[in-house]
Amino acid sequence: MTPANPQLLRSLGRLARGLSALFWGLPAWLIVSVETAKVELLRPLGITPALALNLLLLFGLWQMGSFQQQERPWRNALDRAKLLGLVNLGLCPFLFWFSRMPEQFFFRAAIFTLVLSALVFLFNLNVVLKQLGAMLPDETLRQETRQFTALNSWFIVAWIAAVAIATYLSDSGILSAHFSTKFVFWFQHAQTAILLFLGLAPLAITMALIWKSKEVILDSVFGERN
Repeated sequence: MTPANPQLLRSLGRLARGLSALFWGLPAWLIVSVETAKVELLRPLGITPALALNLLLLFGLWQMGSFQQQERPWRNALDRAKLLGLVNLGLCPFLFWFSRMPEQFFFRAAIFTLVLSALVFLFNLNVVLKQLGAMLPDETLRQETRQFTALNSWFIVAWIAAVAIATYLSDSGILSAHFSTKFVFWFQHAQTAILLFLGLAPLAITMALIWKSKEVILDSVFGERN
């Protein structure tokens, strides 16, 4: 049997560690960011947890960078994700400042920019996973990454459109002017449920793709040795 390439094994190990960091870091960053903006549970810690989790995501991306460095589409997708991760890192202190002074327009604009940057980061992370799936020796994973990354793109576009419509209806006062209070109450609850679904669905699908990619990598390393 041909001996394993030590350099390839090291790059696969770093790739698996990077995927693990992304898998655990994505949902934790979302939860901590919301709590930081609300300043409830994490008030004593300030902005430290959000910064730490942003750094965890960047660490995961940098770990993945040692794999197949000669593949230009893979490198380009990874570099874009790193750049957006740095943008998120730079904007995350505004979560804490916004919670202290929510009436400040500048802080509100920064939070809006952070939300858009996070969405684009998630989109580019799906591109990274699609490029990774194309390089790994698993046809099922390759097909799943193509299909689900395309589905995630539509989820993200639908979420942005739903937020725009919800903001327009709220600011214009159309609902309160033409419908009863009870209807407005139930409509707002349904609207919240739709936004949560459209926002959390791509995150859940991305985490599933990350986990599946990691399993394929581990199987390719340890399975060949059995």
